[in-house]
Amino acid sequence: MTSDDVPIGRRVARWRVRRSMTQQMLADRLRRSKSWVDKVERGVRSLDRYSVIQELAHVLRVDPEVLLGQQRSTPAGSPDGVDDIRAALARYDTPRAPEQTDELRRQAGYAWLSYQHAHYGQLVRVLPGLLDAAQAMRSPELLVQTYRITSLLLVKLGEADLGWLAADRAMSTAGDDPILAATATISVAQALRASNRDRLALIAALTAASRLLPAPSHLADHEVGGLRRDQTARQPHDQRSEGGPGRQRPAGEWAVGGTLLLQAALAAAGCGEHRRADELTDRAAGVAASLRGYDDPHRTGFGPVAVELARVLVAAQRGDADEALRRHSTVMRREGWRRLPAEYRGAYLVDVARAYLQVGDLRGAARALVDADSVAPAEVRCRPLARTVIADVARARPAPAGVARLATVVGLTR
Repeated sequence: MTSDDVPIGRRVARWRVRRSMTQQMLADRLRRSKSWVDKVERGVRSLDRYSVIQELAHVLRVDPEVLLGQQRSTPAGSPDGVDDIRAALARYDTPRAPEQTDELRRQAGYAWLSYQHAHYGQLVRVLPGLLDAAQAMRSPELLVQTYRITSLLLVKLGEADLGWLAADRAMSTAGDDPILAATATISVAQALRASNRDRLALIAALTAASRLLPAPSHLADHEVGGLRRDQTARQPHDQRSEGGPGRQRPAGEWAVGGTLLLQAALAAAGCGEHRRADELTDRAAGVAASLRGYDDPHRTGFGPVAVELARVLVAAQRGDADEALRRHSTVMRREGWRRLPAEYRGAYLVDVARAYLQVGDLRGAARALVDADSVAPAEVRCRPLARTVIADVARARPAPAGVARLATVVGLTR
């Protein structure tokens, strides 16, 4: 049995024993029950949340990847298997019998963890079977999740149009469910932005955000999709949605709305509408300020740090390198930065490297690329976008420190 074949609960048990901890001691440090720990170790309770894996790893003093049984080394080049994903998306009638919902939910959770840890090669191998199973099951929730993961990965691997197709499938599957549709729109906006269709991404994100965070009727049409700053300063549970008096939205749904505002802000920056991008980011900041300790059920990674990361990219897009560098340096020191998934941090660093390159800051781009490789190697070694940025930075003579090594690793030099 290989390391990848060992259930994660067994790894937790092994490391607990190595740390000379009883189940009760581990439970106390996690502020959970002994029964919870026992169920995790026996595989009765699945671990499908990044935050929980990270919390366990912190207490056991190991890297989260150790608990997942995954190797840190990442080969260069896009992983093989995209054609298998394309074939799975092209299958409309799946002959296999549908799996049990609990088992499919576990597989989807594992796929999310693989994505959040930037293990793209492993995810490429898992997704075709997961797509077949989800399409056979026809559960809207699980289908939307699977299509979202598929879209996110395909965008990473430079297949933006195919990623848009998967995101569009998620939208169609969501139907009239406003939250499923909103989460699917996040993927739609990301795929459109990756295809340089920022105007379409802006419209899609604002339209979806307006359904979760409705603007007052007196605002102009172009303001729909966000809240006024005075509104966003209030607590989400004090807000009343369009669902009628007394209805309260869970914090996770507000996080989806905030994420859509950030997607809209980044799309606006891509369109050159920098003032609008700042306004949308401010509105997202208001939503983030009122969220505390929620369980991110929709896998958005939204929060105050996510807003600050968006501010860096918006500042760089408008050519304000000084502000971008200052904000970047500050946000990297914030405690919340380390709690973001490795994929989120690595993707941001690649994006900020590209932004710095656009304003002619080769040193800033080089630092961001080296940092990205240390956080999530696959973000640098598997993404065509990152290879392009590395090549552009490496053309400088002499190439900034660290970039020459990365160029060699990804096969850009001999």
